[in-house]
Amino acid sequence: MLKYFYSSFVITFIGLGIAFYLGSWEALYITALLAILEVSLSFDNAVVNAKVLDTMEPIWQKRFIIFGIPIAVFGMRFIFPLVIVSIFGGIGVYETLDIAINDPEKYHNILKSSEHLIFAFGGAFLLMVFLDFFFEDEKEIKWIKLIEGSRVVGGFSKVTNIELILAMVVGLTISHLTGDYKISLAFFYGVLLHSILNSIDDFFSTETVKNGLIGFIYLEVLDASFSFDGVIGAFALSSNIFIIMIGLGIGAMFVRSLTIYFVEKKTLSEFVYLEHGAHYAIGVLALIMFLKMFMHVSEIITGTIGVGLIAIAFWHSKIERNREIKN
Repeated sequence: MLKYFYSSFVITFIGLGIAFYLGSWEALYITALLAILEVSLSFDNAVVNAKVLDTMEPIWQKRFIIFGIPIAVFGMRFIFPLVIVSIFGGIGVYETLDIAINDPEKYHNILKSSEHLIFAFGGAFLLMVFLDFFFEDEKEIKWIKLIEGSRVVGGFSKVTNIELILAMVVGLTISHLTGDYKISLAFFYGVLLHSILNSIDDFFSTETVKNGLIGFIYLEVLDASFSFDGVIGAFALSSNIFIIMIGLGIGAMFVRSLTIYFVEKKTLSEFVYLEHGAHYAIGVLALIMFLKMFMHVSEIITGTIGVGLIAIAFWHSKIERNREIKN
């Protein structure tokens, strides 16, 4: 098992060394906390990534590992927040980088001022991921049978585009509650992006194999949606964007290592409810993102619920597997 995490441990030691150089023991400690925060918030991301990656051709699996890691670590945890601040602050990217280094409080305030739009977009995308899974008509394995196996859910599953209908209801509700058309646009852009990626993938995919490029883009957008919460929440621990990038980057590396481990060890087929737990956690994360537009919700609560749901799904899967072995 450890062989899948060698690269993550190497990046961890290098990252912690740089963090120590930047700010001694305090920076090293904060970096470690940020890494733990990222893993706890994105553990369900690893499970869903593995599900998608398992349906992609081997060449695209390798490309996800080779190119996906620098995109996740450097792109989503460093460049992406800079671009967001640059757009909403109406300033250039270079100037944004200068502000992030020399005036981190101003940088954080600009990022904070746009968080509702970020939560609306990311929450909408994650909501669609959850609804797609929950109302999948051909899903053979059901975890919480009282809900998933009910006549109501079964009936809704047969309704064409039920995911889009429910997402639009949620989006319109949020629009009325906030009264902000920018939040509405951000939400429906998230829904639109998910729908476009799914449609293109359906067009180009063959049998059970996903289109490599679209699958890759889908995974990167999914990763971005998960990273929003961590990037904004990270400023509660540090205002140094390099410490934030290193800490979240280390966490992202471990999430990628977990993804590869799940794929190669066929963990999802062995622990049948793990995928369910991850998608329920995604549904909860989407709900929390929407709630954050109206109230504060600690990242500790978000991470604990996500990890808790996956832990329960893992435990239940193990019981089910032992029962099958005995029979």
